[in-house]
Amino acid sequence: MEIVDNKALILRTRDPNKYSIIPKHKILSEENGIYQVAVYWGLDESRVLKNLGVKDVPSPIKGRYGWPGKYKPMAHQIETAAFLTLHRRAFCFNDPGTGKTLSALWAADYLIERSEVRRVLVLCPLSIMHSAWMGDIMNSTMHRSAIVAHHQQASRRIEMIQRDYEIVIANYDGLNLIADEIRNDGRFDLIIVDEANAYKNPSTRRWKALASIIKPETYLWMMTGTPASQSPVDAYGLARLVNPSGVPKFQTAWRDKVMNKISMFKWAPKDNARPLVYEALQPAIRFTKDQCLDLPPVITVTREVPMTPQQNKYYRMLKEQMMVRAAGEIISAVNAGVAVNKLLQISCGAAYTDDREVVEFDASPRLHVLEEVLEETERKVIIFALFRSSIDTIVTHLTKQGYAVGQIHGDVSASKRGQIIGDFQTTDRIRVLVLQPQATAHGITLTAADTVVFFGPLMSVEMYTQCIARADRKGQDSDKVTVVHIESSPIEKKLFKAMEGKVDEHKLLVNMFDSEVKNI
Repeated sequence: MEIVDNKALILRTRDPNKYSIIPKHKILSEENGIYQVAVYWGLDESRVLKNLGVKDVPSPIKGRYGWPGKYKPMAHQIETAAFLTLHRRAFCFNDPGTGKTLSALWAADYLIERSEVRRVLVLCPLSIMHSAWMGDIMNSTMHRSAIVAHHQQASRRIEMIQRDYEIVIANYDGLNLIADEIRNDGRFDLIIVDEANAYKNPSTRRWKALASIIKPETYLWMMTGTPASQSPVDAYGLARLVNPSGVPKFQTAWRDKVMNKISMFKWAPKDNARPLVYEALQPAIRFTKDQCLDLPPVITVTREVPMTPQQNKYYRMLKEQMMVRAAGEIISAVNAGVAVNKLLQISCGAAYTDDREVVEFDASPRLHVLEEVLEETERKVIIFALFRSSIDTIVTHLTKQGYAVGQIHGDVSASKRGQIIGDFQTTDRIRVLVLQPQATAHGITLTAADTVVFFGPLMSVEMYTQCIARADRKGQDSDKVTVVHIESSPIEKKLFKAMEGKVDEHKLLVNMFDSEVKNI
């Protein structure tokens, strides 16, 4: 296939008549029974060619779109955007950190330019509404009006829907509050679902809310890096939304098709489950991090977590008390470090008293975000947590959720650490390894993981760099490492920014303390 003057596709075929359904086509020549046919290179024509079975039909977005924003699109992002424009319903299974958010935004912007889409609804976890989606809009399609439709009052969310923004970002569980208004509006022609595994179960309220706003003509793009990673049954809810003809009408029939019943409560995948899931989850595109040669070796993403009312209360109280103690005196690095440390403890869910007793705070939002991160990768994950109380909370929670978890902190002996690291690197006995950075920042290799999660920020740039280096080093199978920052409080956001910017550690804590206590 050849593109001529950015206007026409030249095809070679023995049956030119099959292209007669395309008005803008012309037979150019014939030699030995092989015809050359010119077809106008438009989006509608490209879709027809794809439906006729022509392979590798390029979308005109490749030649007729300006790719706005501060970043030049990478090759895999162009291919992903092109694929999405050719499909009204589709899956994007690109790995986390490969920039699929930008790909979807560029594809959506192109369809808006063509007047095929009037408004876009983005559904995603609460933790990435601002940091990922709104951030990427500001870096790419900043000429489009956009809003995060999130507020404690449902009426305020409805008002946001009514304001004619071209792109509306909402969280999964908030959709039921605005679904009626979305249906009444009638102009949301494209729905983008990020981390689509949240819709694997069609019996949930969130699945039913999404299904209720989808019309036959609605564009629906569902994105996740780990489709049906836990069980072939999980593919059913996704397929019912994108490719309903690819699965039976009832979930039990799909379960019986892909699973064998071992006992009353135990099921196992059938030998042919993988190809059946593959067929059901179509049309789809997937790029792994290894395939994205133009990605940087380390990709950093941010997950924002709201502090609970309890955390907010004590965080503010502690800042006010520090401000009183700080009045009229110079803050040294030592007591500034203690002050910042206390604020971080509250943000992460537990604070130590002067007697080293632990006062626990509700950390469920942060733990929920941690689960979201784990669900988005099939590979092993390292989690760094600064405080021992956080490590205990994480290990207990993830173990209850069925994850194979290991832990290393100051109380774990050197011989035991070696065994845990060996199990993590070479066996399936540990999938998630929770580490205290003070005990593990130097001298160990953890290249079995391609995702490094910071449950909260550290207070040392050198330690932060060394923690990432545990996975980002020679022997890393993936060649690309994703670093995830989980943050909620202002002090955490400032510290993570300082970590990335490699701020001079000598001034780090004093400046951080000074700016935080003055901002009450």
